[in-house]
Amino acid sequence: MNSEQFDRFCAFFFHEADLGFDLDLSRIAFAPDFLPQMEPEIQRALTAMVALESGAIANPDEKRMVGHYWLRTPELAPQAGLREAIEQTQARVIAFAKEVHAGSVVPAKAALFRKLLVIGIGGSALGPRLVSEALGTARDKMQVLFFDNTDPDGFDKTLDAIGDGLSETLTVVISKSGATKETRNGMVEAKAAYERAGLAFGKHAVAVTGEGSQLDRYAVEEGFLARFPMWDWVGGRTSELSAVGLLPAALQGIDVRGMLEGARAMDAVTRRRESRRNPAAMLALAWFSATGGVGRKDMVILPYKDRLELFSRYLQQLVMESLGKWIDLDGNEVGQGIAVYGNKGSTDQHAYVQQLRDGLNNFFVTFIEVLRDRGEGRAEVFVEPDTTSGDYLSGFLQGTRKALWEQGRESLTITIERVDARSVGMLIALYERAVGLYARLINVNAYHQPGVEAGKKAAEAVLDVQAKVMAALRAAPGREMTLDEIAAGAGDADVETVFCILRHLSANPDRGVVRRVPDGASVVDAVYVVR
Repeated sequence: MNSEQFDRFCAFFFHEADLGFDLDLSRIAFAPDFLPQMEPEIQRALTAMVALESGAIANPDEKRMVGHYWLRTPELAPQAGLREAIEQTQARVIAFAKEVHAGSVVPAKAALFRKLLVIGIGGSALGPRLVSEALGTARDKMQVLFFDNTDPDGFDKTLDAIGDGLSETLTVVISKSGATKETRNGMVEAKAAYERAGLAFGKHAVAVTGEGSQLDRYAVEEGFLARFPMWDWVGGRTSELSAVGLLPAALQGIDVRGMLEGARAMDAVTRRRESRRNPAAMLALAWFSATGGVGRKDMVILPYKDRLELFSRYLQQLVMESLGKWIDLDGNEVGQGIAVYGNKGSTDQHAYVQQLRDGLNNFFVTFIEVLRDRGEGRAEVFVEPDTTSGDYLSGFLQGTRKALWEQGRESLTITIERVDARSVGMLIALYERAVGLYARLINVNAYHQPGVEAGKKAAEAVLDVQAKVMAALRAAPGREMTLDEIAAGAGDADVETVFCILRHLSANPDRGVVRRVPDGASVVDAVYVVR
């Protein structure tokens, strides 16, 4: 049995020495004829990828090209102007970071920028945060913090962490349109904090946004220190190697050239037409086999490295926003997608591996292994004779993988030599390519997100109702009003929506809405008044 398993390991093991990268698919239960049957399909997907990189309109909804691969190989860009824009932006990012570090770009009332506040949402925060935590060290040029939601308590917590250091804090606001509410709210909150400290926001701010956008115009009006472009041919979830991710990383002191080089090297390998020698193609085929091509199983991401703890969250957006589609490219209703969740090893030994091994078999695992245990110059510690903490971490990974396979639970393993800028760039490129190829296998458009837009529109509708609710209350100052009366005064608004709005407003004293529940009545029979 051991010999048979090793033979299988050898048959489904990919090693790329120049990358320091391994992919083991031996614990994916491919049917005997699966790969030959899928070869025509993966070849069509690879052909579509060539067209994508050549500038084909890949997002027909918005008539856009999709060019995130050009970011690390600008010479592939189909127009000279695009190549020039990419190269110039990368050079500007690196030059600006050096100027900040050298004190050529300085805050209004401090000698040097020492902290960095990044304001963004979704891909404008997930990628930068992943890279920051994966590659950050005690030697970083700047301490990095994030506003990545529209949670007031979250804003306050981050501002408390900045404390008296706001005068030496540089804020980077990231939004393609400038109209994304979460990011705009974060910017307004940050500006208010600077003003409370007697500081001009614009003298401490940088924008990454679309040319001529709402944020771009605001940055000009407020005298921001610099503006960097977000292009409409780069989606948020694939924007980490644009100014979106490169600027925060460069300011932190991370080797952004190394990230770009790693992505470029992985791109070269994942362009191979021989599918068995293309790790992204094999990854996409493994997903198809494990899920039946219809999302039948979830993708569990288990990096056995603390620095990669956020990788599962990063992949949640990349995979689920790209693949979660109701309509396919032919207009058919398909309801596609792969759910992604994860933890880190060996924390997972004490969390949900019990269910993975003995519970519902509705998942496949991706183990991410890092061979180098410690950073350069760190002394090794032996916790037992000839055994280190890293040996235990490796043992837990191998033992968990074996235990799952013995119970009929599928997994694949990605192995890299170390966590550095180059390997992080490689992982980003690998998954971007695999998602694009898998999307073609299931015939969906990976590069639009109508569900996200629907959610934004629904949220805007709720806020429109809130404005009408407040108007109805203010039209009758001092008078207690029932839920039905307020809903009628708000234009016959949905009563449940009105209840949820009033429950939230009345819980925050500064809003001036007071709720009173009559004795013996239910909370839904409460009355409300504006004070």
